[in-house]
Amino acid sequence: MNARAKSAVFLSIRDKAKRLPGKVVRDIKGRKAVEHLIDRIKTAQRPDLVVMTTSVHPDDDGLERIARDEGIECFRGSEEDKLVRYLDAADQYGVEFFAVVDGDDLFCDAAGIDQIIEAYDQDGGDYIIVDHLPLGATAFGVRTEAMRDVVARKEENDTEVWGACFTENPEFEARLLDPRDERLRKPDIRMTLDYQEDLDFFSAVFDALYREGTVFSFGAIMDLLEQRPEIVALNQGMKEKYALGLSKAREIRLKPR
Repeated sequence: MNARAKSAVFLSIRDKAKRLPGKVVRDIKGRKAVEHLIDRIKTAQRPDLVVMTTSVHPDDDGLERIARDEGIECFRGSEEDKLVRYLDAADQYGVEFFAVVDGDDLFCDAAGIDQIIEAYDQDGGDYIIVDHLPLGATAFGVRTEAMRDVVARKEENDTEVWGACFTENPEFEARLLDPRDERLRKPDIRMTLDYQEDLDFFSAVFDALYREGTVFSFGAIMDLLEQRPEIVALNQGMKEKYALGLSKAREIRLKPR
């Protein structure tokens, strides 16, 4: 790549959870879950801006207020089609490459966001993640023009699960990066908020590490979990339940070019 691309973090979020209603606004140590995630995303150095991407549904009005209060941009788009929402946000802000962070991934690694954007700036790619991290720890980097191609050719509007349309399609260059720190290579650990057991996991980590006004590092999280495996065990039983739900998600199919 010759010049550094304009990049963004898209915080992908809606307030419509059924398994754990209101999960993204649950209180953890005096702040909402999503506010903690915004704090963490802000520590990334490489993005040019942070944009909350949510829907136009009235239920998401509160999320827009949170974005405004936390000093980040907010884009409101399609209610059901995440990919259209991302593409429209990228076009509005003139972004060439964006890193998607799901709103229930409270410990998404900010250093990993930087690694993904740096990798794109150096060598390009259509889809980039840091592989082998705990579930919920990596952002999903996407080149805007690659997303435009997918949106133009896809046959579904339900795009809840979408990564495979890049990773399993040889038409796209998918790059799976190794973690820069081998301590982070723990794919069996679950760090995403879908069930009460997940909330118990996050609350336990915050109880141990959180100090008001600070953001504890991802390395500190991994050190804690190494020392206290009972915290990891709090939501391990949810892995199979979550995987079953993913298996029922409709595969995104692309029309030929």
